[in-house]
Amino acid sequence: MKVTVVGAGNVGATCADVLASREIANEIVLLDIKEGFAEGKALDIWQTAPINLYDSRVIGSTSDYEKTKDSDVVVITSGLPRKPGMSRDDLIATNAGIVKIVTENIVKYSPDAIIIVVSNPLDVMTYCAFLNAKTDPNKVFGMAGVLDTARYRAFLATELNVSPKDIQAVLMGGHGDTMVPLPRYTTVAGIPVTELISEEKLNEIIERTKFGGGEIVKLLGTSAWYAPGAAAAQMVEAIVRDQKRIFPVCAWLQGEYGLNNIYLGVPVVLGKKGIERIIELDLNEAEKTLLNESAEAVKGVMEVLDNMIATA
Repeated sequence: MKVTVVGAGNVGATCADVLASREIANEIVLLDIKEGFAEGKALDIWQTAPINLYDSRVIGSTSDYEKTKDSDVVVITSGLPRKPGMSRDDLIATNAGIVKIVTENIVKYSPDAIIIVVSNPLDVMTYCAFLNAKTDPNKVFGMAGVLDTARYRAFLATELNVSPKDIQAVLMGGHGDTMVPLPRYTTVAGIPVTELISEEKLNEIIERTKFGGGEIVKLLGTSAWYAPGAAAAQMVEAIVRDQKRIFPVCAWLQGEYGLNNIYLGVPVVLGKKGIERIIELDLNEAEKTLLNESAEAVKGVMEVLDNMIATA
């Protein structure tokens, strides 16, 4: 098995490190446009192999997509962070141009690869990759839900003073403050979370989850990378090992939940074919309203990209 990670920054390098240390693929290619950067990160990761006792080979490359040839899975983390004075539209235009070039080069050398998008703004960058990959939408999807759910579960584990291993949860919608955590589908060792925590405290945790990324930025002055990198690696593992894991994934909807032609976070079964099934939950009216509001926000961002393409 061969996995490529495009973008050797903090998230990409963390993803490659997790993939290697867990021996999820025989070969892991780390690629970046900055001269020597991916090579240096890859060499550093490879030198942990004798310490952590794994055999996965990690190879770095500067913009040489031929080295990514015949990849089974590709993780795209490329893109610039939003800078002071940069509008949302500026960020979309900049990162869409990057994701477009990356995707075109990936499918040139690995036409059958499954593509996982981590670049931000997540939902619209996944849509951008899909437009340029020109492949089955079940093979192009975004990572955010795994990360957002992990944050939600981590906050709950802290509040309840229990193991995060015992917490299961579902989270839907766009990546950002319109995401839709679902307390009704949240359990602790099978016990509904509502039996263990007050409604007020649970709502505080939900709000903290929605702004979890911003909390990290305020503390560090930059975006998170350990959890996003590990989240992407977990998705790769589910595909490579055909685990049929159920994860919330930014997926292309064609009628599911009454929504069409939109990339939005929903629970799916993830296996060797990519998204093997979208799971449609029986949402109540309040949950449907929140999901539709999230979908409207995501649609608005997708339309920005559509308009840019139309006027290009």
